[in-house]
Parts: sequence; structure tokens; C-alpha cells
Amino acid sequence: MKTHPYADLPDRQFWRRGVSSVERFRIDPVNPPRFKISRGDRIATAGSCFAQHISSRLKAFGFNYFVAEDGAGIAESDRENLGYGVFSARYGNIYTVRQLLQLVEECFDAAGPKEGIWETSDGRYVDALRPQIQPGGFASKSEVREERVRHRIHVRRLFRECDVLVFTLGLTECWRSRHDGKIFPIAPGVVGGTFDASRHEFVNLDAPEVTDDLHRLLDRLKEIRPSIKVVLTVSPVPLIATFEDRHVLVSNTYSKSVLRVAAEAVCRSRDWVEYFPSYEIITGNFTESAYYDADFRNVNAKGVDHVMRTFLRNFIDEPDLIESADAGYFARAAPHLVCDEEALEETRRV
Repeated sequence: MKTHPYADLPDRQFWRRGVSSVERFRIDPVNPPRFKISRGDRIATAGSCFAQHISSRLKAFGFNYFVAEDGAGIAESDRENLGYGVFSARYGNIYTVRQLLQLVEECFDAAGPKEGIWETSDGRYVDALRPQIQPGGFASKSEVREERVRHRIHVRRLFRECDVLVFTLGLTECWRSRHDGKIFPIAPGVVGGTFDASRHEFVNLDAPEVTDDLHRLLDRLKEIRPSIKVVLTVSPVPLIATFEDRHVLVSNTYSKSVLRVAAEAVCRSRDWVEYFPSYEIITGNFTESAYYDADFRNVNAKGVDHVMRTFLRNFIDEPDLIESADAGYFARAAPHLVCDEEALEETRRV
């Protein structure tokens, strides 16, 4: 019998045996991770809208979801509306790696933005780096500054104390200040501020740029918290709009491909960083779009179930929990997602 390099490879490395012949909901594309997560670990999340699905399911299963900025002193009924508990700190959506990198640098290296406050159309003020965390905005610029000082205190605690960070990579397209290079989560003028081409520029980050940002971010996090472990994933939620002069489908493929390449590069050089394929589970053609709502953009409960079943089965070393996940025991109530980029469509001129 002839032998060749592929002769003894496992089923998961062949399309027909690893995908075509497997029931949709049983497909598990995860390589055995190099570390496990326990329910006692302080797990933090950051990233795009999809990260909120992950945090809500972790809480439902009794994990120690770490919220450093929890809105203590504010009525519990008001906290979510004010952005508390949506992520591990009140930073809103962090769509790009550079956004998170600049937040860490601001909190630990005093590298704050020159353009930090935007005025809204009704005379209120918002934090330019998290413009939608305060519904209706703030009454004054001083309130914005004071709130950001408090925010930085909580973020420093978050990264000094968390055991695991789950970071969902969302976009490569962003808007940048020409003055200091700071990245905004949304284009100036959409929910606050005024767009000025002399002060603002569109940027679509490429693979070397995102990879370098991710290397720098991870190195900084390791300095701050030497025992930290990181799980990277790419959001399966497509771009809501592109500023590139081309179809949004083409821009979406570019963006997700760049993010996936960057994640792969950093995982190969660090045994404390793992990639989790939520993007592949949701977008794989084997699903026949069954994991999306009718808009082909928002991920439905079945898709989130498959993602979290797979996550728990691979990262958690607790048989009873894995058994519950495999049996389909999930909290079905979908969280109210906070997605800053939705404002692009809401404010579009018809």
C-alpha cells in the first residue's frame, strides 16, 4: 500500500469526513486548546457586538464574569441602559485591535486623546472614544472628563485582575484623528462631533498593521497581568456599511480575512493565546445561513447555542457542564445588543 503525508490524518482534516458527513449542529472545528478555563476564573470580554452573546451565556452558566465597572450606586434597572455590565468595563464596542491598544496605553501610559469630546446636535456632549455609553449625552464637557477619569480607574483594575480575556475582533475600517492618530469607534458626525477632512481620515487597516497592533496589545497585557490568558475570536457579524468604494460583501470578506490572519499569527507565537472559531461555525457554508436572522447579519439563538456548546466542550474541564451544553440547556433570552455601528444606518440620508 502506498503511503503519503495525508494517509494517517484524522477525519477533521478532510472536508468530506470533517464537514459533509457530520450533522450541522455537531461540527466542532476547534483544535485542543493549550489551556482550560474554570468557573472560578475572572473572565473579561471586549470587542464587537457578538462579544455580548458570549458574556451573557457565560453568566447564564454560572461563570465568574468579571465586571470591573459595574455601576455601583446606580439603580440596577438603569445600569444596562447606561452601558454597565454590557462589557467588563463601560467602554462600549471596541471594533478594532487598535482601539483596545490605545485604551490600554491611555490607562497605563497616560496617552489620552487630543480630541476627546464631541458636541451633539442638541448641545449635549459625548466621549468621542465611546460616544454612545451615555444615552442623551452629558450636560457639560467637565462631566465627560470626570467620567473618563473614573472609567480609566476601572479599566486599570480590569486588566490587572482578570484571568481570561475573550476579545472579539470586529472591523478593520475605522476613522482616525489626523492630530494624534487616535481611532474613533464611529465616524465623526454620526452621533456627535463634526466631520472635518482636515482633522479626520478614513483608514482600512491591512494584515501587517493589525498583526502588529495585536502583538503590541498582547505584550502590554502580559506586562500588566503576567498570568493572563487570552481567547481571540473573529465576529461573524458582517459590516453594516463600508466606506470603501465597493460592495459591502467584498469589504466584509477583506475585513474578516485580515482579522483572521492576524489572530493566527499571534496565536502561533504564544501558548497563552488561543483562537476560537466562532466565525467559522456561524458563516460556514454547511449552515446554509441557518444561524442568521432574516437580514443575514444578526446571529440567531441557534447559532449562539452552537458556538457556546463548542466553546464549553473545548475550554471547560467540567463534565457536568459539558453534558448540559451538549443537551442544549441554554438561557434562550437573547441579550439586548449594544452596537455603535447601527447608527450608521439609522442616520443615513434616504
